[in-house]
Amino acid sequence: MGKKIKVLVIDDSLLFRETVARGLANDSGIEVVGTAADVFMARDKILDLEPDVLTLDVEMPRMNGIEFLKKLMPQYPLPVVMVSAVSDHVFDALNAGAVDFVTKPEMTGQRNLDSFINELVIKIKIASMAKVGHLKKNYRADQLAGTIGTSSNSPVIAIGASTGGTEAIYEIIHALPRDMPGIVVVQHMPAVFTGMYAKRLNNSCQMEVKEAQSGDLITPGKVLIAPGGDRHMRINKKGGQYSVECFTGEKVNGHCPSVDVLFNSVADKAGAHAIGVILTGMGYDGAKGLLKMKKVGAMTIGQDEQSSVVYGMPKVAYDIGAVNKQATLKNIPQLLCSIILGKA
Repeated sequence: MGKKIKVLVIDDSLLFRETVARGLANDSGIEVVGTAADVFMARDKILDLEPDVLTLDVEMPRMNGIEFLKKLMPQYPLPVVMVSAVSDHVFDALNAGAVDFVTKPEMTGQRNLDSFINELVIKIKIASMAKVGHLKKNYRADQLAGTIGTSSNSPVIAIGASTGGTEAIYEIIHALPRDMPGIVVVQHMPAVFTGMYAKRLNNSCQMEVKEAQSGDLITPGKVLIAPGGDRHMRINKKGGQYSVECFTGEKVNGHCPSVDVLFNSVADKAGAHAIGVILTGMGYDGAKGLLKMKKVGAMTIGQDEQSSVVYGMPKVAYDIGAVNKQATLKNIPQLLCSIILGKA
């Protein structure tokens, strides 16, 4: 047996705190070392108990979870899993250094609660292996000036990510010029949040970003993000035009949407006329699909270990020979542009 992961649960609701602590304690790999009702109590307990992972509510009295993160991370870089109501504040928390988040359940049904605890356990275990506190500015990509000058013949760019991916995808999309070839993205994320995430990117990036709907065309200047929940996304081709299809399906590699489902469809429909990018995340989703893309002549990129929050998915892809070029997050936007312009 390995060492148990020491967890500190921070939430202002006594009932919820105790429910979460009890649920987590049932897992043999986790030890709940303490609970805290607010961030000031939490600060003292972090020093006393030296937890490996924190669970942190976004909405808290006296100081909210996001402000606490901003103060905590520079001094005590600890993996944090946010527990959030359905709100785009969770993306502020991820930007402030949280590793991942789970959606707060309705406390009305045992099934909801069990599902929540199971998801939280998984994300705590992933967070315990995540890289935190490495200076984000080291991996911040500069916004690229000028234009690409793409045409209707431009390649399809497919991106897949999981833990740490919301920030990684933002860094890439934010740096790209507005006329980049069309981009399709699978980021492992719950339903509803993908729409919020797309709007957030759309408001801060030069390209147009939206949550994908079946029939959406993949055109230069547009980013389509697969909807979270119970649907996969694949691409189709009719004439010379690519579009996306979002369809209900079982989980693949434990995920829906799955990166492999997207990448396999890109290999089948776009062939060598595509670029695949696999980013930070736990597990192996996307590795085989990226290998299939590479085998049909597409250019493939894998995020390197240094800049990955969790070097899981990119590592598996690299180890099976699916990656043409490995790059740090900061360099991926320029590498994409170089490939499109035939300079890489």
